[in-house]
Amino acid sequence: MGPIYTLGDFLDMVRRRLFTISCVFVLGCLLSLWFAASQQHEFETAEVLQITQPQIAGELAKSTVEGSSARRMQLIEQRLMARGTVLEIIEKFGLYADMAALTQLQKVALLRDSVRITGVAAAREGYADDGTISVLTITARMPSAEQAQQVASEFGRRTIELSIATRIDQARETLSFFAGKEAALADQVAVLEDEIAAYRYENDVTLPGTIEFRRAEIAALNEGLLEIARERIEIRRAAVQAQATERPATARRLLAEAEQQLATLDAQEQLLTQRKTGLEASLQTTPEVERRLGAYDRRLEQAQKELSQMTARRNEAEVGFRLETGRQAERLTVIEPAPLPDYPVTGARKTKALLGAAASVIAALLAAFLQELRHPVLRTAAQMERETGLMPVVSIPVMDARLMDARRPHRGLFRLFRRGA
Repeated sequence: MGPIYTLGDFLDMVRRRLFTISCVFVLGCLLSLWFAASQQHEFETAEVLQITQPQIAGELAKSTVEGSSARRMQLIEQRLMARGTVLEIIEKFGLYADMAALTQLQKVALLRDSVRITGVAAAREGYADDGTISVLTITARMPSAEQAQQVASEFGRRTIELSIATRIDQARETLSFFAGKEAALADQVAVLEDEIAAYRYENDVTLPGTIEFRRAEIAALNEGLLEIARERIEIRRAAVQAQATERPATARRLLAEAEQQLATLDAQEQLLTQRKTGLEASLQTTPEVERRLGAYDRRLEQAQKELSQMTARRNEAEVGFRLETGRQAERLTVIEPAPLPDYPVTGARKTKALLGAAASVIAALLAAFLQELRHPVLRTAAQMERETGLMPVVSIPVMDARLMDARRPHRGLFRLFRRGA
């Protein structure tokens, strides 16, 4: 059975429960003032970093640092929020020095909650999202304006340094890897060449460049032997013809000259034949030797091809490393330094106190209403008629003898309290 239906019932309840309402209101105001006074102002500022594009086009000089900028920024943020880094920043600026009861882990958690790093995605090229970030915003919220500016600037500086160091380290590792692979392949090629040379020496096999030369020399020797045989035939025919047509003395002289020429040709033929035999012997190899030499040649060709590829990659890695060390590749720059905030971002203490007072009024009225619900008494003829449907013939007010005693007058609020009781 609810006791409040009209404005008169409400005002009558306020009159009767004024003491309770006043106590709750005063207590709520005191709590609101204490809460507002205990609240500490917080200042917020932000530093904006821009991810600039490389100064040299990737088609001309490609960087060896791969991956999207969003993923790199995420890795950098994880390193920034590491416990060791956060503790260094707390110690550097003396953060939370007035909170001696806090442990290091609690201070780390507070600073992590006070700093926020957000990125703005770059405009897409087509329909694919390549994970590129154009702007990075570092927001810091601290109890003082100076600390907010210092923390935001420190996180921005460390972000740039970590980005540079990460890119240079990745480029250096890439260059070291390809340089090591190139050196290993060069050593492998040198070892193969030494093995091939030793094998050819052991099996008396000429080098690949001299085989064609010796074959051409053998062909020239064959032509020379053929020319000697032709000359020998001509000399013998001339001697036979001289014996038939010339006088005996002339024929004998011509025959002696022919014999001398034939002797010279025989000596030349013998020399050319020996040279030819030696050359042909040097070109003769067994099938096993040829098979081994073919295998060596294939291994050497493959190793030289891999060496050429690795040399090209090492050159690209060296160009990428020079781009990173010269800061000509993708980099972070500060476009908006963290300003010193002028006003706190938290609500004013007066506003909080007024809101607390309003909440105290509501709580006081609610407490009074609950008291009325605990004691649902019909106090007026209108309530009697509304609740039961019966119209009372007469209503007799409560007569308090203490109120009629002239020696103990009760006036003002105390009299109202006594009536409400």
